Amino acid sequence: MRGEDTVAWRYFHRDVVPFAAMFAVECSTVGSNTLYKAATLRGLNFYVFIFYSYAASTLVLLPLSLTFGRSKKLPSAKSPLFFKMFLLGLFGCMAQMVGFKGVEQSSPTLSSAMSNLTPAFTFTLAVIFRMEQVVLRSSATQAKIIGGVLSISGALVVVLYKGPKVLSAASFTPSSSPTISLHQQLTSSESSWIVGGLLLASQFFFVSVWYIVQTLVMEVYPEEITVVFFYNLFATLVSAPICLLAERNLTSWVLKPDITLAAIVYSGVFASIFSVLTHTWGLHLKGPVYVSLFRPLSIAIAVAMGAIFLSDALYLGSVIGSVILCFGFYTVIWGKAREDSTKTVAGSEHCSPLLLTHIVEDEGLSLR
Repeated sequence: MRGEDTVAWRYFHRDVVPFAAMFAVECSTVGSNTLYKAATLRGLNFYVFIFYSYAASTLVLLPLSLTFGRSKKLPSAKSPLFFKMFLLGLFGCMAQMVGFKGVEQSSPTLSSAMSNLTPAFTFTLAVIFRMEQVVLRSSATQAKIIGGVLSISGALVVVLYKGPKVLSAASFTPSSSPTISLHQQLTSSESSWIVGGLLLASQFFFVSVWYIVQTLVMEVYPEEITVVFFYNLFATLVSAPICLLAERNLTSWVLKPDITLAAIVYSGVFASIFSVLTHTWGLHLKGPVYVSLFRPLSIAIAVAMGAIFLSDALYLGSVIGSVILCFGFYTVIWGKAREDSTKTVAGSEHCSPLLLTHIVEDEGLSLR
């Protein structure tokens, strides 16, 4: 019985907890984008939002890193590891800037749709940096490729095909406050929608680069809280001169206790701390491709939140696209799980059979 309990606990810790955590991150990200979009309509300045969000995250993480940091030894300022942490701040700041500017130009739903580019970007970069192996004859590789194509195809169906209405959501908002559907905006000829899409595509490329650099950092310095603190610190230092020079009106930097302050606090806590800390932990535990695979879920979450909270109607295209997206998502998850099990079987020939997954990680921890 004790052996079965051990196996069940390892499965819960290695598979169930990461899955639930990544799902929660996507929910918080969609919520952050939606709240930011609402705040910009109330006059929130883009540059003020970026700087204050990073500054708030840094101030919150400072005592946490000092209290819960497992290692008291910090990397040297001249070490390659310290430079990689600076790159985390640089690429993360660039992703945040172009991403929120893209949401400002378009909508949170388009952001969720464009996030489906992340698995393709991350998988390509992981192959280039030899962090993933492509064996076309392997069923695991074939599943990841097919699943990625299905996920992107499903997202495109959700965005581009409307179809007949299949469900009218109950109205949770006053009729005087109109909601703009994604499909209505896609039919618009406004150039801002195209600019927003390009900015969002750039954001998720930078996010993919961030995943790769973060994984390289965690391989040699597996201290999640400390790494995330330095990421936010460097992002604050990078964004400070840009934001201060771009927005010189001092009245814009005065915050009021309304939705603008709520958007900054929510972004600083959930986007810059909860999301980044969870992604860092997931990258260390599962790798960059696994973390990026949850991006397609955000489009389904955005559709569901729009139907429930924004009284958006549910159309046939959204249903068909979400079904295709889910098939693709779980196909890639299956391929990743099969690849991990293959590595486990190969490693079990030289190691204890209790080491179910991530033998490399356990070896790295034992060296410490």
